[in-house]
Amino acid sequence: MTRKILVVDDQPGIRLLLQEVFTNEGYHVTTVTTGKEALDNLFSTEFDLIMLDYKLPIVDGVEVLRKMNDRDITTPAIIMSGLPEDISTETEQLSPVKKILAKPFNVQEVCDFTRSLLG
Repeated sequence: MTRKILVVDDQPGIRLLLQEVFTNEGYHVTTVTTGKEALDNLFSTEFDLIMLDYKLPIVDGVEVLRKMNDRDITTPAIIMSGLPEDISTETEQLSPVKKILAKPFNVQEVCDFTRSLLG
C-alpha cells in the first residue's frame, strides 16, 4: 500500500520540491496551498503524514492542527517554519506534531525522518 502525504505550503517552490522528493521516495503526494484546502483534504481522505507550513493565508498551520484535534484526526504532522523557536511552545501541546522543521531544511533529513516515521 502506498503511503499518502499531504504537503501544505503557500510557496510553490517548497510544494514542488517536497512533491518531487516524496514521489521519488515512492509516496503518493497531494499538495495544497491553504489551510482551508488542507482541512478539506483531511476531512475527506486519510493521509499517513501532513507536511504543514506554520504561516499560511486565511487558516494558519496551528488552526489546522486545532481543527484536526477537534475532529480526532491523528495524522502525524511535520511543521515547517522560518522561525521554529517561536512556534514550539504554541505547537508542542498539539498531539499530531512529530517534528518542527526550520526553513530552509535539509531534504535528506526530511526523507530520513519521514522514512523512520512511516516505516
